[in-house]
Amino acid sequence: MQNHRSHTGTLVGGTLLVAFGLLSLASQVFRGFNWGLIWPFFVIGVGALFFIAMFAGGKQAAGFAIPGTIISGVGLVLLVQNIIHHLESMSYFWTLIILFVGLGIYIMGLYGNDLGQKQSGTRVMKIGLILFIIFGSFFELAFSPLGNLTFPILLILLGVYLVLSRSGLLRKREDAISDSLPPVS
Repeated sequence: MQNHRSHTGTLVGGTLLVAFGLLSLASQVFRGFNWGLIWPFFVIGVGALFFIAMFAGGKQAAGFAIPGTIISGVGLVLLVQNIIHHLESMSYFWTLIILFVGLGIYIMGLYGNDLGQKQSGTRVMKIGLILFIIFGSFFELAFSPLGNLTFPILLILLGVYLVLSRSGLLRKREDAISDSLPPVS
């Protein structure tokens, strides 16, 4: 069994090296092509492989949703950064990883019909979103000419969210949405 695993690891590693080598060679040959828009799709594809493993493995493989959302989410963020050329957002990018973990937990609970995991995932996503707003606002204020508008607007949105969530209005809406969703079998 151990020998089979080492052969599989070597095969996967070798295949990845060949793929990256071909991509590197193509970037040298086709210099006019914008490769910055292509390479994040490879990261997204690796994340998608975890979702394929989740669906292939059934409910007991629902945990693959967590690395799948993290890796795919990181790929999406890298794609957006390459499109808009706003690399300053890397200073608060880490907060989105927390949000992706929460999304993965939520998807795991949704796929496995576990209400507790869905609720935990929602809480972790909220924490990631709040941290994203706080750190994003701070760094955009510090390094962006639009910071004079961004920071106050994001603070207002965060305050409105906190007021609505503590008043119970947001919770009633979330419960109504989750009650209207069909169960996953």
